[in-house]
Amino acid sequence: MGHVRIAIVQEGPAFLNFAKSLEKMAILITEAAHKGANLVVFGETWLTGYPAWLDYCPEVAYWNHQPTKQVFARMYKQGVEVPGATTEVLGKLAQKHQIVICIGVNEVIRKGRGNGTMFNTMLIIGSNGELLNHHRKLMPTYTEKMLYGLGDGKGLKVVDSQVGRIGGLICWEHWMPLARQALHEQGEHIHIALWPKVHEMHQVASRSYAFEGRCFVVAVGQLMQVKDIPQELKRPEYLEGKEDAYLLDGGSCVIGPDGNYLLPPQFGVGGILMVDIPDTDRVYEERMTLDTSGHYNRLDVFSFDWKDDRIIK
Repeated sequence: MGHVRIAIVQEGPAFLNFAKSLEKMAILITEAAHKGANLVVFGETWLTGYPAWLDYCPEVAYWNHQPTKQVFARMYKQGVEVPGATTEVLGKLAQKHQIVICIGVNEVIRKGRGNGTMFNTMLIIGSNGELLNHHRKLMPTYTEKMLYGLGDGKGLKVVDSQVGRIGGLICWEHWMPLARQALHEQGEHIHIALWPKVHEMHQVASRSYAFEGRCFVVAVGQLMQVKDIPQELKRPEYLEGKEDAYLLDGGSCVIGPDGNYLLPPQFGVGGILMVDIPDTDRVYEERMTLDTSGHYNRLDVFSFDWKDDRIIK
């Protein structure tokens, strides 16, 4: 416990291009390490891109829409197997730079039980190169249900790392009270909140989580422009004079265990955002007044448990 330097990657990947995204990821991790980061965090499904087109291209929901099928097939082919070659690359980078890595990926199952399924997944890699946590988003949010399978409780855990005890949730999981409590019970020092973009209500959820869980929250968004919409789904009205407009405009921030900002929201700013946590022991200071898994939890009134088995192994 003590000082932690965090690097937030507020950039987009090479959308739906696994090889180029992996190359970009390695460059960004190396740059973050050279800046003294102990922890580097990438946004929701950063590898190989969040499907924001689900909300901006209304025809994607048309029954039997061939362009949407083609984009899904591209996403699947560019997806990440866990464990696999990608986690090996991440492990080697983490170990080489002695850095903890958290990244959102489009996870795929290519053979055996569940083949054809894609998950919205968060990976945490320790500085020793070990895959510390593999969390599949419990419930895809709204339009995401077209693409992703349901996650499970296996990844609802807080892990020990070089920078303290880390847990994380993805997007609207932050409005699932029992998912939050599952992590509160395990005593997070740093919570990773992955979002496509951290707009106002996402800021509300992130700040509330920090206050409720008495932990630091690293809320991570990313950048995506109109020109990044998959080619199959582009229409003139999306593009004419709007190519550089943001669909996802970042908003990444870091919040202390009292609910106040250490790094205020950063909108429309690309690159690596650096922020220091001077002393992670602040989490214990704030728990004097509120500890939702301790003296502020009436165990004589409430009972709580969750299933930590895996649907698809």
